[in-house]
Amino acid sequence: MSQSTPFASRDPYVRAAAAAGTGREGRLGRSEVTDLVLLSTDDPDPRVRISALGAIVRGAGRTAAERAWRRAALDSDLSVRRRAAELAPGVTVPLGPLLALAADPEWSVVEAAAWAVGEIAWSATNRGRAVRALIDLTTGHEDPLVREAAVAALGAIGDPAGLAAVLSATRDRPAVRRRAVLALAPFEGAEVDSALEAALTDPDWQVRQAAEDLAP
Repeated sequence: MSQSTPFASRDPYVRAAAAAGTGREGRLGRSEVTDLVLLSTDDPDPRVRISALGAIVRGAGRTAAERAWRRAALDSDLSVRRRAAELAPGVTVPLGPLLALAADPEWSVVEAAAWAVGEIAWSATNRGRAVRALIDLTTGHEDPLVREAAVAALGAIGDPAGLAAVLSATRDRPAVRRRAVLALAPFEGAEVDSALEAALTDPDWQVRQAAEDLAP
């Protein structure tokens, strides 16, 4: 990396801004990818690593993006891991590393990973694993934001195996209930109809509004 480039600045804000702006006009060149990979792995400031990762995912090739993403998913800083989870739908990500983020000790990382799982079109085999992980988060995670993200992902996937967990979430906290009602959209059956009917009289107006939006 040339010492005269913004990437080599002593100011992390300058390095982060330079990384974020790289490749905005099109595909990254080889030297740019090399510099960004170094920033995404070796820079001491997590903000710079995040900016570099975003630029790589946006403008580098598939192989470079996946490698950078895998390293970011193991980063010691939770903000980098969370950003990796958020960027996962734009990368060819294996399910295993993404599910590892969904088991992260930091709830904000788990929330982002749960959302990402629902945004990816998995193969039939991986979809089953993904749904099982989301079911566990929906029914067992202590943080309501994680449960909300997980039930939304179950609705996005629409696999019948996730219906019971979605139905159980309609009895959770208000924000989770609202998301669960919306997640019922791809499902059909008497249990779904009963849950929607109950939601129409929910104490929370947002839950009622969600049910009304889905009513025939």
